[in-house]
Amino acid sequence: MRGPRFTPIVQALPATVPFVGPEQMERDRGAPFAARLGANESVFGPSPQALAALQASAGEIWKYPDSTSFELRHALADDLGVAPENIVVGAGIDGLLDSTVRLMVGTGDHVVTSDGAYPTFNFHVAGYGGTLHKVPYRDDHEDPDALLAKAHEVGAKLVYLSNPDNPMGTWLSAERIEAMIAALPEGCVLVLDEAYVEFAPADAVPALDVTDPAVLRFRTFSKAHGMAGARVGYALGRSDVIAAYEKVRNHFGMNRSAQIGALAALRDHDWLAHVQSAVVAARESIAAIARDNGLVPIPSATNFVAVDCGGDGDFARRVLGALVARGVFVRMPFVAPEDRCIRISAGPPEMLDALAAALPQALEAARNG
Repeated sequence: MRGPRFTPIVQALPATVPFVGPEQMERDRGAPFAARLGANESVFGPSPQALAALQASAGEIWKYPDSTSFELRHALADDLGVAPENIVVGAGIDGLLDSTVRLMVGTGDHVVTSDGAYPTFNFHVAGYGGTLHKVPYRDDHEDPDALLAKAHEVGAKLVYLSNPDNPMGTWLSAERIEAMIAALPEGCVLVLDEAYVEFAPADAVPALDVTDPAVLRFRTFSKAHGMAGARVGYALGRSDVIAAYEKVRNHFGMNRSAQIGALAALRDHDWLAHVQSAVVAARESIAAIARDNGLVPIPSATNFVAVDCGGDGDFARRVLGALVARGVFVRMPFVAPEDRCIRISAGPPEMLDALAAALPQALEAARNG
């Protein structure tokens, strides 16, 4: 027969993507959003130093990127107090999760995550033929005890946990995470997603131990550093585990300008502090807007706030749809009971003003069915 012969895994997969992007949503509705508060981007933007570095690099975009991300890895190592050999740089956490699953998961291998946690991880597991097991959240937090019990039950190769959590914004203490690490079954690796670590309280971040081969920690320039479009992430782990990524990663997958911009962003500590302060103020504003409308904001250690709409998932979806129709882009958790919430990203005052104006109308529309 003429044409491609897809693998059995690909043939069995549904034609889905983890998220519909806001640009597609704008095309579908025929108008731009007045407030882009759904993708957990940093609407406050990147460091001016990073912007200047990106602009200055444009003239050399004809060059291939440094396939080792040498300067960025060494700067990260200095900043974190580890060796460059403990770091691999990739195309955002998403790209690194793909490489991680490719390294460790084959057809039928068992992987454990929370039901409702970051769906892109699940997408990669399915793409390599892994068997995914899910456990429920407990009190709007991921549940380390349930994750561990399931990992022991099925002999999991990987366990995924985000801390602070997406989509709820909640967090676990460093002590709880460290206890989970100590209790992992043999041959199991904890995939610890720390995309929001710059917004977390100090007691939520375990000490950085790169001697344990059972832990990989993932961080990004997409959130606090405001470079989501540049796709720069990195993983931290023991040097021999990190070295294995050289077997599977896309060696020229890191954009040259993105590396240069991320290096400048890393060095601009004042801008990071500015963004952290702006996010705290925005979280307080979102919480106040929620309470003014009779809704309950869930405490957050991220750059977004999950807001309990006071009903079930169908009601929250009506609220979300009504906000989108009024030009306010937000998202929501996918799985009950967390889907009673909508998730609102931090933004500048003008975007939050648009939210405050639209939310009462959206709630009225949702209540009227």
